[in-house]
Amino acid sequence: MDWQAYIDTGKLAKWMAGQGLGDGEVTGAHLLGGGTQNLLLRFDYNGRSLVLRRPPPHLRANSNETMRREMRMLEALADSDVPHPRLVAGCPDEAVLGAAFYLMEPVEGFAPVNGLPELHASDAAIRHRMGLSLVEGITALGAVDYQAVGLTGFGKPDNYLERQVNRWRQQLKGYGDFPGWSGPQAIPGVETVAGWLDRHRPSSFEPGIIHGDYHLGNVMYRHDSGELAAIVDWELTTIGDPLLDLGWLLATWPGETPADDTIEGFRIQPWEGFPDADELVEHYRARTHRDTSSIDWYAVLACYKLGIILEGTHARACAGKAPKATGDLLHASTVALFERALGWVR
Repeated sequence: MDWQAYIDTGKLAKWMAGQGLGDGEVTGAHLLGGGTQNLLLRFDYNGRSLVLRRPPPHLRANSNETMRREMRMLEALADSDVPHPRLVAGCPDEAVLGAAFYLMEPVEGFAPVNGLPELHASDAAIRHRMGLSLVEGITALGAVDYQAVGLTGFGKPDNYLERQVNRWRQQLKGYGDFPGWSGPQAIPGVETVAGWLDRHRPSSFEPGIIHGDYHLGNVMYRHDSGELAAIVDWELTTIGDPLLDLGWLLATWPGETPADDTIEGFRIQPWEGFPDADELVEHYRARTHRDTSSIDWYAVLACYKLGIILEGTHARACAGKAPKATGDLLHASTVALFERALGWVR
C-alpha cells in the first residue's frame, strides 16, 4: 500500500512539534499488520519510536468519530491496570492528515494468532497462563469506574441489554438491500436465538466499559511470559454490560476439536494447555463482583451479534461488493456461531 498518499510525514512532523514532542524528521516509517483495515504506521521521531493509527484510506461514515472515541478511551485508561497501548497524543482534527488520528507507544509483544514464539510454543503452562491473563484483561477493564475516568456520556447504558436484539435484527434485515444475498434463512436458528434472548434477558446489570470485540485476535502478549502486553483494536468500545466481553470470548473460543471452532485462525498452535471455556468463566467469576449466573445469555448474544456483523460481508460479497472467498469464509463463521448459540439455547 502507498501509505504516503494518506500520511504526509512533513505535516505529521510539524503537528508533533506543535504538540511538544520536539523537532525532527520522521524516519524508518513502515506499516504494521493488524486485524483491521486501519493504517498503523511505526516510525522514529526525535529519538523515540511511535505508532500512528488512522482510519482506512477509504473512509467510512463513522471512521473519524470511531478514531476520536478510541483516543478518548485510551486516554481514560492511562492510569488503570488495563494493559493497553499508551496514548502519546491525539489529533481529532481531520485537516492535518485528512482524517482523525492518534499516536501511541509501540507495544512490545506479539499477536498470538500470528504464531507463538519458541518460549510459548514449548511450554503448556505458559499457554495456560495466556488463557487466564486474557480473562484478567477484561476483569480489569470491567472494574474501571468509567465516570471517575471521564467517560460519562461515552455510551448509552440505559436499556443497553433491551436494545441489543432489535438493533441487530434490523441490521440483518438491512442486508436484504444487497442483490443475491442468500437471506436470513441460510443462518440456522436466527429467529430461535433472537426469541430466546428476548425471553431470558437479565433484568439488570451494572454499567461499565466494554471492549466490544474481545478475543484472541485483539490482544498481544509479552515475549517473556504468558501475560498480556496490551488489548488492541478499540473500535467497538463503549459503555455497556462488561459481561458481554466475557460472552464474546466464549463465543469465539476454540472448541474441543477444530470442527467445533467458530472463527478460523483462533486455534493457536499448539493448543494444548489453554484453559477450556468453563475454566475461563470460573477465573472471571473469582475476580469480579458481577453476577455471572446468566453468562450463557451473554455468550448467545455475542454469537448473535458477531454472526450478524460477519454476515454483512457475505451479503456484500453476494452483490459483488466484497471478495467472494472472504464472504464465504465469514458466512461459514456466522453459521458456526449460530450453531454454537443453539447449543446453549437447547
